[in-house]
Amino acid sequence: MATIALVDDDENILTSVSIFLEDLGFTVQTYHDGASALEALSKSPVDLGVFDVKMPRMDGLELLRRLRQSSNMPVIFLTSKDDEFDEAIGFNMGADDYITKPFSQRLLGERIKAVLRRSKLSAGEATPTPQEGDDAVITRGQLILDPNRHACSWKGEPVRLTVTEFLILHALALRPGYVKSRDNLMDIAYDDQVYVDDRTIDSHIKRLRKKFRKYDKEFDGIETLYGIGYKYKEA
Repeated sequence: MATIALVDDDENILTSVSIFLEDLGFTVQTYHDGASALEALSKSPVDLGVFDVKMPRMDGLELLRRLRQSSNMPVIFLTSKDDEFDEAIGFNMGADDYITKPFSQRLLGERIKAVLRRSKLSAGEATPTPQEGDDAVITRGQLILDPNRHACSWKGEPVRLTVTEFLILHALALRPGYVKSRDNLMDIAYDDQVYVDDRTIDSHIKRLRKKFRKYDKEFDGIETLYGIGYKYKEA
């Protein structure tokens, strides 16, 4: 299994997340700040990094900027809900995804697996043979969703989604025309360890629409039923 570099100044996160990832079979290296992580990772690169954005001595963005001078290691950012984080800046610097604290360890584990698989495909490895139990690829008109790789495209263009955005869109596209309430979507996107209010789902929907309208200004695939919830538009 892959080796993960976990960089965060919160000792509780380092301990709990490293135990969880090791239970999944990963090898985990932990660092309390960006400077110590940079020194170690420059000498011995790992398979994937999970970096907190705000840290002493060197923040996650600066750590990624310096690593990108010599490494294409995939990186997932951890960012506080109360902090301003421009995902465009993070992606332009070469980040693969970001997850907002407080976060579900289960979802972080899923996203790590998806990013690692995508990284192997980008490196030229053969597309994995579908295995028994794999989820089916969903095609809805111009939308294609591959839940096994957390990959999404619209009109042939890749659309980069966070794990939460992907899970929400997948739930809606799985049954076009059927309404999902905010509570339904919260249950799908988060586990019991994380509390979010229903307005969080509205924010995710807003970002999803914005990302698709980057490629198609007329995108209207996600419909709002005020006071009820959301549904994916039937073809």
